[in-house]
Amino acid sequence: MAKVDRRKFLKTAGAGGVGAAATAVAAPAIAQSAPEIKWRLTSSFPKNLDTIYGAAETFAKAVAEATDNKFQITVFAGGEIVPPLQAADAVTNGSVEMCHTASYYFWGKDPTFAFGTAVPFGLNARMQNAWHYEGGAIDLMNKFYAKHKIYALPAGNTGAQMGGWYRKEINTPNDLKGLKMRIGGFAGTVLQKLGVVPSQIPGGDIYPSLEKGTIDAAEWVGPYDDEKLGFQKVAKYYYYPGWWEGGAMLHVFTNTDKWNSLPKSYQAIVRSAAALANTTMMAKYDVQNPAALKRLYAAGAQLRPFSEPVLDACFGAANEVYAEYSAKNADFKTTYEHMKAFRSDAYLWQQFSENGYDTYMMIQQRKKTL
Repeated sequence: MAKVDRRKFLKTAGAGGVGAAATAVAAPAIAQSAPEIKWRLTSSFPKNLDTIYGAAETFAKAVAEATDNKFQITVFAGGEIVPPLQAADAVTNGSVEMCHTASYYFWGKDPTFAFGTAVPFGLNARMQNAWHYEGGAIDLMNKFYAKHKIYALPAGNTGAQMGGWYRKEINTPNDLKGLKMRIGGFAGTVLQKLGVVPSQIPGGDIYPSLEKGTIDAAEWVGPYDDEKLGFQKVAKYYYYPGWWEGGAMLHVFTNTDKWNSLPKSYQAIVRSAAALANTTMMAKYDVQNPAALKRLYAAGAQLRPFSEPVLDACFGAANEVYAEYSAKNADFKTTYEHMKAFRSDAYLWQQFSENGYDTYMMIQQRKKTL
């Protein structure tokens, strides 16, 4: 039998005969399953916050690359086409297909939104991932989000945040009374019980508010972003930890009609791209925060831990708020109880795993043996 020239055979078969028939049948199916789509995504964040804003760009780039640029998502910074705190509304009403945001920005619509990002004394970043990806929270939250025509996927995490910048020291719960503070989401309601006057201000407006004295304190994210915003120039006391954001998760919100219109293959790509953004954002913060913290300290920032009495007072206030909202909001109660049960077991395990190991290694870091 004569030796077959494989390349010649494939080329000939592709030009006619069986190859042509197969192409004629397959081409329409491929075209239908990989349509050309162009969507808009509005971020709730300014471009200069490259890590948190950049997660949306990471997501959009991954979608484009996985579809040979057939599915293109254009990212707009907060305020370019939609105000930062109206991103979810824009998705709900269909004026944009997607947004990248912090779910708790919209807790005023329903406090259940807060669980998508972080709640006081809630989960750390690793637990957030476990709860969402394997603990049922993605499905649980999407049953709630569906009431607002939103389908949500995790797409970023800051990790445990800092407790913010203050013009004065906070040594006891009494020092919180009358404090005017920029603090986002559900945590402001908790702090109100301790006499704080909270306000939710977009990231780009925090510095001038601190500088003018409109507010006395502000929390944002952590060293890398805080340094970019210049808070160390107008408030010197830098407190930790941000007990209201032990693992602040970001999401890509998609209009449910638009989500359902996507081919299954594109939905799978969006899920994978969002997961990539989620992992990458956390990794970038872990790389960038240490050096930024050193620079802030060298520039005069005075690091202060919240005292145990302050944390105890805040923990008690948080539990009061959980009970109050659970009594009047069924979605909130269901989600809180689900998270609470998960939190208990997660912290049981982490006492024996990360916490035990990390505690020893941090001792070595302080001894300068690492």
